[in-house]
Amino acid sequence: MRSSLVAFLVLVDLLVCASCGENTTPEPRVPYSGTPTQLTCVPNLDGVITSDELGAAYGISIDFLISPQGTERTVSPLGVVASDGGRVWDWGEDHADDQALRLSPEPLGTQWYADHFPGAQLVLPLDALGETVGVYSRTQSAFIVHGTASRDPDPPNGRTLLVYEDPIALFRFPLEDGQAYTASSTITNGLLFGLPFAGRHTYEVALDGTGELLLPQLTFTLVQRVTTRFIVEPAIGNPATVRQIGFVFECFGEVARATSRTGETDPNFTTAAEVRRVGQSLF
Repeated sequence: MRSSLVAFLVLVDLLVCASCGENTTPEPRVPYSGTPTQLTCVPNLDGVITSDELGAAYGISIDFLISPQGTERTVSPLGVVASDGGRVWDWGEDHADDQALRLSPEPLGTQWYADHFPGAQLVLPLDALGETVGVYSRTQSAFIVHGTASRDPDPPNGRTLLVYEDPIALFRFPLEDGQAYTASSTITNGLLFGLPFAGRHTYEVALDGTGELLLPQLTFTLVQRVTTRFIVEPAIGNPATVRQIGFVFECFGEVARATSRTGETDPNFTTAAEVRRVGQSLF
């Protein structure tokens, strides 16, 4: 019995001595600290979009659902008036054949066409394949288009370089319901798919409605409807016209767009050659 007691006391002594020496009691932890995430632009839903609420964020991609090439869509350009008197556009139908499109603004810098557009700042794809780009700048008073170019200097379908002699204020800030204006500019010594081009481009723009926009994955509570008639008048050949119905939201920019067939005469067309909506493919 005595030997068992001695063994027990030795074991206790060993366990106690395992923590002998330096004091290993942990110091109290410092409470976590940090800075809350701050959004650079927060919609205030005041029905007015300023230049700061329509800025391009370089490196930020926007995902769209886009109708396949050659597939027409039926759209509701006028929407309906809800019970509270507000207008609602339901563009939320889920089309199984919609495709994914990712767009990212880029700063104008080292592109082959950069030197042709003095004063421009950024580049955005114009077509879904990104083969042709628009060249733009933004000031406190306007979002300005300087012209278009092919993404590559020598693409298989020929180089495009159309420089406006007078850059066009496509959006005039602040954007608000009721605005309407026409702007045009001439092009000389241009190239369109490798062929010489001279002529005039005209943009007829109207902001003609506000309301709620329903998309397959998102709902925007207060969008601005923007209708645009784009007219190409070449020096040689017949004029061509394309219409667009777009929706712009504070801090997001354009969140949906329908493009008409060439030659469309109805500003509220219901058959679109292309429809793109902010959203992400789940497949």
